[in-house]
This record gives sequence, C-alpha cells and structure tokens, in this order.
Amino acid sequence: MTEAEQTFYVSPIANPIANSKLQKGLLRFIARQITIKHIKRGVKEVGKALRKKTPGIVVFAADISPVDVLSHLPLQCEELGIPYIYVRSRLELGAAAQTKKPTSVVLVQVPTKDDVKGLEKYHELFDKVKESNPFI
Repeated sequence: MTEAEQTFYVSPIANPIANSKLQKGLLRFIARQITIKHIKRGVKEVGKALRKKTPGIVVFAADISPVDVLSHLPLQCEELGIPYIYVRSRLELGAAAQTKKPTSVVLVQVPTKDDVKGLEKYHELFDKVKESNPFI
C-alpha cells in the first residue's frame, strides 16, 4: 500500500500538516532527542511546559479524536510564538517518542550548545515548521 492509498482521519483543526519529507525529519529528530531527554510528551506535560514558556517545536498528531483534548494547545503556542505542526498519525508520533501508547502531542526542546549537530538540525526544522505555519 502506497502513501497515497493510505487514508487517515484528520481532525478539523489540524492545520498545517507536515509533508512526508518534513514529517520524516521531525520523527527522526524526536527519536534522537528522546535519548538525551529533551522531549515533553503528552497533553499534560506539554501544557505545563508551555505555561512555563519552554522554547521548542510542538508536534501534534492530526488524527486525535475528540479534538477538545488538545484544542487549547495551538492557541497557547500562537500566543507564545512557538511554532507547531501536525503529523499524520499519533501511532507514528508515539513510536518516535518511544512510548508504549500512541502520543497526541510532543514538545521538542532546544538542544544544549554542546550538541552542535543536534542544534543545527533543530534550527533547520524550526525554520521549516515556522515557514509552513501561517498562524505564527
């Protein structure tokens, strides 16, 4: 089954959705950052981090139902100027974040200055997410 043949449920607020190349890059970066503990995952953890104004990139799953679970988080991101984007599946997001269950939202924090390669990749993804998001 090709990518074009696969259809996923997409919530009505899921905008902007990452293209396949950006999604692949984001999920790989999340998997890399999870090993050095620069990830917040889940609605509760990400909401708390946003209230504390933690900088980073927020990645939402586009197939969340009911939408009310995380409908307040994109608004918080817009108010704080934190870029966010949606990926197709919460299963893929959960697998990248190395959780046993699907994950609806992940906050990728800014890597430390010691991790030069990670910092470069973070800034590259940050710029791509910011470009694709018309709300920020």
